[in-house]
Amino acid sequence: MRIQLSEHFTYKKLLMFVVPSIVMMVFTSIYSVVDGLFVSNFVGPDAVAAINYVFPWFMVLGAIGFMLGAGGSALVSKTMGEGDTVKANKYFSMLVYVTVVLGLIIAVAGQFAIPAAAKLVTDDEVIYGYCVLYGRILLASQPFFILQNIFQSFFVTAEKPRLGLIVTASAGVINMILDAVFVVGFDWGLTGAAAATVTGQVFGGLFPLIYFACKNKSLLRLVKTKIYWSALLKSCTNGSSEFLSNLASAVVIMLYNYQVGRLVGNEGVAAYGAIGYVMMIFYSVFIGYAVGSAPLIGYNYGADNRAELKNLFRKSTVIMAVAGILMTSLSEVLANPVIMLFGYEGELFEMTVRGFRIYSVAFLLTGFNVFGSFLFTALNNGLVSGILSFLRTLVFQVAAVMLLPLVIKLDGVWASVIFSEFASLIVTATFVIVNGKRYGYFGKTARL
Repeated sequence: MRIQLSEHFTYKKLLMFVVPSIVMMVFTSIYSVVDGLFVSNFVGPDAVAAINYVFPWFMVLGAIGFMLGAGGSALVSKTMGEGDTVKANKYFSMLVYVTVVLGLIIAVAGQFAIPAAAKLVTDDEVIYGYCVLYGRILLASQPFFILQNIFQSFFVTAEKPRLGLIVTASAGVINMILDAVFVVGFDWGLTGAAAATVTGQVFGGLFPLIYFACKNKSLLRLVKTKIYWSALLKSCTNGSSEFLSNLASAVVIMLYNYQVGRLVGNEGVAAYGAIGYVMMIFYSVFIGYAVGSAPLIGYNYGADNRAELKNLFRKSTVIMAVAGILMTSLSEVLANPVIMLFGYEGELFEMTVRGFRIYSVAFLLTGFNVFGSFLFTALNNGLVSGILSFLRTLVFQVAAVMLLPLVIKLDGVWASVIFSEFASLIVTATFVIVNGKRYGYFGKTARL
């Protein structure tokens, strides 16, 4: 059943619409975790630590796709809500073409930059070698990786979230199968894991490019266009919160690596790497919901349908609360069996499980903050969205991860995210309440 952006959404219909985006984001995280499992079990903790050192740099690069995808889809869905589908397709096409050019530039320039970047994060020769090896292979697929990120948002705007899910799932299956073939079967080690990831990313970026370039039954198609500088700037400002979120997360991961490395050495970095892999799955549920619901908010904002905005806001708040409780509970119950999958033993296992359980408490609050930021992105208010993202992912996190370990040592590192989410919730709630009447998502007229 095709669900249109213009419909009224009950809980059932809303979940049906956003579930493909949630599964898409979760699946993306799962195949990253599978990479980690193969590397930890068949290469070793040093390789896991190396990936965790390099990962922040690729978060920054991937942030370009998330920025243009989230910000651009908000603009495109708003333009469609205003009734101008021709201009919406021109905006969409421009953003895709710009992404391709940026990806090619990054892929080439990154080959020269990765050795220096690796030197900044480690002086261990073995881990340094792993960083450069893994980084250079992944840089080759950056144009496709960034395209994959931008299309995750645009599949939803095109009313094809299920197709987006199929593409992402297929890319993940390719990655996981090739992990087994390359890492275990061919014994290629970290090179095999990187090659498997690259192959999945190429498929994930190339298939949507071909789909939208051909005649299709979605709302969007690649057409001849030009650079609309104001629309490009608007997309970047709309999506600035997503860019800042990924950029800040990269900085924070570096600080986490520094703190756990200072307190317990490379084993601490390996522990944080495992925690990060698994937490990424849970966090992606919130991101997936936000990505899936944002075009609905943007469309109804463009159509000035305040009753539906109120309806979507109320239901989203309830869903975020329930999801937070479920994910924290699951994390506490599954901590031991999940960390066992990484092959960790002894003190490393105990340290990782403890960190996992402390970290997971933050999920009680995370959903509200993620949705709040995406809400303002969808409403084309990049400034507020950017402020919320900057404070949550950088200012509060940096303050917490630098100060709490002074008081409660390693537990302070794991608990930093709880402090950050709590402080962010106060700020997010303030902005949401203050702007409620302006955008019309508060009130008593929402239908149940």
